[in-house]
Amino acid sequence: MVDLVGAIWRKSTRSNNGGNCVEVADNLADLVGVRDSKDPAGPVLTFAPETWVAFVSGAKQGSYHR
Repeated sequence: MVDLVGAIWRKSTRSNNGGNCVEVADNLADLVGVRDSKDPAGPVLTFAPETWVAFVSGAKQGSYHR
């Protein structure tokens, strides 16, 4: 099991009022957690920090548009 003790969750500044958002905890040394903001007790996806940085960079560059 992944240890998320100390995780500080934050929503994107682009979140909408409809609740369709994710929360990210990127303050931990060895992993980044991502969860559904509507279900904070639900499952969490975890990524290595360098993988998360690569994903966010790609998203900002438009790499994941259809």
